[in-house]
Amino acid sequence: MSDPSLLQQLIEAFRCLPGVGAKTAQRMAFHLLERNRPGALNLADRLREAVEKIGHCQQCRTLTEQPLCRICANQGRNREVMCVVESPADVMAIEHGTDFRGVYYVLMGRLSPLDGIGPAELGLDRLEQRFDGGEIREVILATNSTVEGEVTAHVLGEMARKRNIRTTRLAQGVPVGGELEYLDSSTLSHAFSGRRDYA
Repeated sequence: MSDPSLLQQLIEAFRCLPGVGAKTAQRMAFHLLERNRPGALNLADRLREAVEKIGHCQQCRTLTEQPLCRICANQGRNREVMCVVESPADVMAIEHGTDFRGVYYVLMGRLSPLDGIGPAELGLDRLEQRFDGGEIREVILATNSTVEGEVTAHVLGEMARKRNIRTTRLAQGVPVGGELEYLDSSTLSHAFSGRRDYA
């Protein structure tokens, strides 16, 4: 069989993106080639530049072009409160959706022994060093509400409590505008167990 054509190679390249199957990859390739070649060249340039220049922050492990990300470099942030998240996308969501002014630690995943992701892959040794530094007074556990996320939060909570660091978990349960009859039992259970006084 002959080598695949450049068009076929382009379509296959798009399939590396999450949620992009064969048909979507084909539509993307045809759109760029038929309707937006300047956009395709710009995309190629930005991708190459990003891959070459973006690395991980030396303190929090998020994605950045500098040794320290803009949050870690900002002396106005409250360094006594650390929010631990699974990914750089979580940092962006919290920054855009809340008024949180503390610092972050990005795990770049969650504990998942079946997938070969353990404490070393999450940089828990570096996180322990940050805890041992004595500056952090509160750790906010903002891992996802998956089984792996909950296990990860439990391990992190134990690490923090051993050092007498206050540990909190993001509230979970009924979303704003949500109706009880449409909630799954796990969400409803979290909402009941995390209830608080009504003022």
